[in-house]
Amino acid sequence: MNTMFDTLLQLPLFQGLSQEDFTNILAKVKLDFTKHKANEILAKAGTPCNRLVFILKGQGTFCTSYTDVSYTVSECFAAPYVIEPHSLFGLSTDYVATYHATDEVHAVTLSKQALLDELFNYEICRLNYMNIISHRAQAMQRRFWSMAPLPTEKRIAHFILTHVERPIGEKSVKIKMEVLAQLINETRMTVSRALNNMQSKELLELHRGEIVVPEAALLAELLED
Repeated sequence: MNTMFDTLLQLPLFQGLSQEDFTNILAKVKLDFTKHKANEILAKAGTPCNRLVFILKGQGTFCTSYTDVSYTVSECFAAPYVIEPHSLFGLSTDYVATYHATDEVHAVTLSKQALLDELFNYEICRLNYMNIISHRAQAMQRRFWSMAPLPTEKRIAHFILTHVERPIGEKSVKIKMEVLAQLINETRMTVSRALNNMQSKELLELHRGEIVVPEAALLAELLED
């Protein structure tokens, strides 16, 4: 099989499929292969999620806005990656975040109907999809029930980590100091001192109205100390 097929087989939905089964799927299912330029939108928050978008090559970012857009969280992703498989079914089937390409991105899309009609005929695909959704649900459950620590630096780290999809890699939170202070139940002055102290430890970088976290795993380590 060529490199494109090898990349497809690395995606969580297809892992464990035999080459014969995968070839049979490709004979029945229409896959749309696309290329996207840097800054092009791959999926937009609030629009219907009626397909699975697999990122085969390239990198991008996705941005999620909360409540009254008082703050937003941005994260990076890299191929191989699947855009919001959890938004395909359920009470709300709109994209939660907006996804942009940061360099040339190669993607392939699969319609929801094709997933139901063909891929779910294969037990390994059904199990893979359930594992994807279950893993995310369990991770979110653990975060929601974790106790917010008392030191302000750890409260800030906890806040950021409970608002990201994956606790690794670079993150960006656009938020005003007073909003962050209110959300973690601290004074603005206390939050300011804590953020500056965290910056001196190279845990994050402070910009006007923005907190950049070069590596979220370091915040996770802070919480474990």
